[in-house]
Amino acid sequence: MLLHSILFLLGLGILYLGADWLIEGASEVAKRFGIRPLVIGLTIVALGTSLPEFLLNFFAVIKGEDGLAIGNIIGSNIANIALILGVSSAIMPRTVDKEVLQKEYPIMLAVTGLFYLLALDGLISRIDGFILVAGLVAFIAYIFRTSTRVEGTNSDASEGQNGDSEIEAESGAGLKGLLNSPRLAPWIRILLILGGMAALTVGARLMVDSAIGIATILQIAPILIGLTIVAIGTSLPELAASLMCAIRKESDMSVGNILGSNMLNILFVVGLVAMIRPMTVEPDSISMHIPVMILFSLMLWPLARRKYFLSRFNGIFLLAGFVAYLVWLIYPNL
Repeated sequence: MLLHSILFLLGLGILYLGADWLIEGASEVAKRFGIRPLVIGLTIVALGTSLPEFLLNFFAVIKGEDGLAIGNIIGSNIANIALILGVSSAIMPRTVDKEVLQKEYPIMLAVTGLFYLLALDGLISRIDGFILVAGLVAFIAYIFRTSTRVEGTNSDASEGQNGDSEIEAESGAGLKGLLNSPRLAPWIRILLILGGMAALTVGARLMVDSAIGIATILQIAPILIGLTIVAIGTSLPELAASLMCAIRKESDMSVGNILGSNMLNILFVVGLVAMIRPMTVEPDSISMHIPVMILFSLMLWPLARRKYFLSRFNGIFLLAGFVAYLVWLIYPNL
């Protein structure tokens, strides 16, 4: 049990470093080719933050642990809203962008509802995966279209500042100073991308193997590990970034970032993995866990809609809901 726990934490650390290297390297290379910072933040960075979930799910499905994979997606989406927004809003109340709540939020609800409908037959098939990936392509096209329109109304100075803040909020400041150095050769950035991909692969494999080992020792279903330990683990980088933003009184970690992460977890991660290998969905996920994910998603609207603001009370309410969900999951297995 101790060895599996150590390997799990080691895998999580490697996973985080790999994502950081990959995102930073890809962002810098993209900027060198003249790609707008806002587009980088909403595509390369957003997809990069979903790579840990993708590789973890890929290895889980290859090992036949579909419950672990599906549980990770459901748990991560719940943690994004209830844990990350809950903790950060409890520390520092934040405003909610009106346009994000009116445009991206309905898209996130639609994607979540589509996932539920596709899972009702107990299988996310290759056709279902194709549908989700097609939705991903449409979503990226929407981002490019809207970002072009928005950037056209802003000055170049404000455009650069907004884009950079989004990238920093998502990816953290890990190698920012090093990568922004004009003396850093392009080939080193490419090596960082490749190194990040390798680290992601190793970290995901370690986390899957150790999570399966922990579930076996504790004699609990792998889906429970996916919903709790693995889901929270893969959400820790986002939680750390959110806490730093709260401590520094910055508003970079927005509701829009959380909504985008939840959409990509379904469209990118579930879609692509299902196209590689179909995933079975356990009855408990269909009847209980996915509805809970939908409930937390719906809960965000009445909390954020009033004055487009998440208060400290709202944050504590979300966090209390997350703790109650964990207790509901874990208590029967004690």
